Parts: sequence; C-alpha cells; structure tokens
Amino acid sequence: MKSIITSFLLIGICNFSFAQQEFGKQDQSVISEFDKLAQTPPMGWNSWNKFGCNVSEKLIREMADAIVSSGMKDAGYGYVVIDDCWQTGRDEKGNIIVDKDHFPNGMKPVADYVHSLGLKFGIYSCAGSKTCQGRPGSRGYQFQDAHQYAGWGVDYLKYDWCYNEGQDAKAAYKTMSDALKACGRPIVFSICEWGENKPWEWGKGIGHLWRITADIRDCYDCKFNWGGVGVLQILDKALTINQYAGPGHWNDLEMLEIGNGGQTEHEYRSHFAIWSMMSAPLMAGNDIRSMDSLTKEILLNKEAIAINQDKQGKPAFRFVELNGIDILVKALSDGDVAFLFINRNNFKVDLNYNWNFDTVYDESLENGSLYMKRAPRKIKNIWTQQDMGTTDSPLSKVLEPHESLFLKLRK
Repeated sequence: MKSIITSFLLIGICNFSFAQQEFGKQDQSVISEFDKLAQTPPMGWNSWNKFGCNVSEKLIREMADAIVSSGMKDAGYGYVVIDDCWQTGRDEKGNIIVDKDHFPNGMKPVADYVHSLGLKFGIYSCAGSKTCQGRPGSRGYQFQDAHQYAGWGVDYLKYDWCYNEGQDAKAAYKTMSDALKACGRPIVFSICEWGENKPWEWGKGIGHLWRITADIRDCYDCKFNWGGVGVLQILDKALTINQYAGPGHWNDLEMLEIGNGGQTEHEYRSHFAIWSMMSAPLMAGNDIRSMDSLTKEILLNKEAIAINQDKQGKPAFRFVELNGIDILVKALSDGDVAFLFINRNNFKVDLNYNWNFDTVYDESLENGSLYMKRAPRKIKNIWTQQDMGTTDSPLSKVLEPHESLFLKLRK
C-alpha cells in the first residue's frame, strides 16, 4: 500500500511540475490572442445530439466532407467537434489514449484532414475525474492534456462538468483556461457546466462561451425531471442574462436540434430564429450527410446567419409579450433592427401589430430608441426573402402554433 501511495504522489508531483513549466511560458501576448478568439458566435457542428458515443474517424471525415459539399462551410460553419467517447484511458506517462478501435490512426490525422478542408477541429473533455460517459476526464491533467491537444491541432475544446466531485467551478475552469493559454495554440474554450454556477458572471476571460441550462432535447416546449429542456425554456433563461454576452464571451444556448426529427417545421424555424436573435453559437447537431431540403434551407439562411453574426454582438431583448406572443428585438451594427414574433401558444393566434403604437427603448439601439412613426422602416421577411412594405402599415398575420415571424427592419 505504501508503494502505491508513493507512486501516486510522484505522478501528482510530475504533473504539477509539468503544469508549472507550461504555465511559466505564458505571456501577455498569448492571453491577448486567447481574448481575440470568438469575436462572433462560433459556428460549426458537434457529434453528440445525433450520434452520442458512436463517433469514429470515418464519421468525422465524412461529416467534414459534407460541411464543405453542402455549402455549410461557405455559410460560416467552421468547427468540426468530436464530443464524448473518443478516449479510453491514460498511458504510463499520463497521456490521454485515443480509442484505437474507432480512431485507428490517432487524433492528429483526423485534425489534419479537417484542416485540409479549410475547417477547424474541436474536441471534448471534462473538468471531472471522468467524462459524462465514464471516460477519463482531465482533472489533475489539465496542462498535460492542453499540451497534447495543441500537438494534435485542436482549435476548440468543449469542457463538461460531470464527476466534478465538489470542485469550485470558477477555479476548475480557470485551471483549464490557464492550460490552454499556455499550450502555444489558440483554442476556443467552451464552458459546459450547464449554468449551475452562473458562469455568465465569471466566465469572461476564462472561456469564450458558456452553457446556460441543462442539455437541450429535441422538443420545443418541454422540461424533464432529469434535466433536459426545450427551446422555449432555453430562450426564457437567455432573456434574463442577455447583458452578459458579447464579442468573445457568449451565452451558449446549446447545440442545434434542427434536422433530428423531433419538431415541426414551424418549431425548427423558430428554434433557428431564436438562436440567431440571441447571438448564440450555431453548432449544428444533425447528420449533415443526409439533410433534407428544409433542414438545409434553415441552416443555410444567409440573412438569419448575418443577424446571428452581427459584429455588434448584442443579443435580442424581449420588448413585449402580447397574448402569448413574444416580441424580441435585436439591434444590428448598421442601424437596422431584427424583430421576431414568436407564438408560444399551442393554438393559432391572429397577430395584429401597430408598429407606431409604442416606441422601442433600449441602450443597444441606435440613439437608444426606435420610433417608427417618425422614421418608417422597410420590412423584409427573413425566411421568404420578400419585402413586406413599411412600418407605416400595421402588421397582420395568422401565426400557427409555435410559428414565428422573423423580420428585418431596414432604414
């Protein structure tokens, strides 16, 4: 027993020395590079929602190919992220071991292939002793793992919170943040502790995005006793903390479920419109190789993506709630404004909205307000790309259950 304890202590001392050595290399320029990452919400694809633990080199290569051939790369989807289950253990030196059955060539060739297509490569780990699927986590190996990720060519790290064993969340995520800053490669850091410790209050400078709720489920309006939530539940949380998001530090509303089959067309359109309005990372979670025309139309809508990627980075705010219809407003950097009317009801609603009835006030708006009676705006429908007149005339539309009306108001 004594020899086992001694060996354990020696391993701990070696890892700590490695961490000190690597952290000592960190300088202000590296931190500055870290802070410059993710100036707009990250866009890409993550394996978890569709494939769970069924990940492999073949799958990732095929998905990277599909991102290019489908037009998603050209639309801005740049990251290909492998979620949990790619790792099986650690070797005698403490290095993380890649699952040889599913990644027979190791991880670097996968990253190299993704990079050869002009895309960026992401990976998953966990702040705990184990990942959520029981694979080895990074606790005690943060600097060693970050160094290994950099050697593979990792550009993005999603960092989970399972088996955290009572750690202080801010301290745990700062440790990995410091490790990434010391690894010699710019890596976007995605904090995934489900909003349990209010990361929006301390995450800026530690990570580039942080989850705000429990895991998303492929449903529009739902909540599960074991933690899963739907689109509307995530929206309601995001609206209470929208002031914390901006260039380089984003509220992560979770990966997209569009194309996975659990929602109606209206719900999927609303899902994407909400993420666009809230300046949320757009990480597709479907099988891109077999997208139907509707999924492709939604994910590739240039106007919606432009609203999401607007350089001002101001998430929408809820202007008013009217008979179960949420009206969200998002200021854009060129002075234009996006409006989203969301029917939260399970029944049809007649929308009759007088643009000139109320002045919209918010500090994010140009000159702090939007008074359309004095300065009418041209209206464009984001989904149909059609012009809908001006704000001189009232807006009238029958909204189906969970349907939304996504508009851009131009000067």
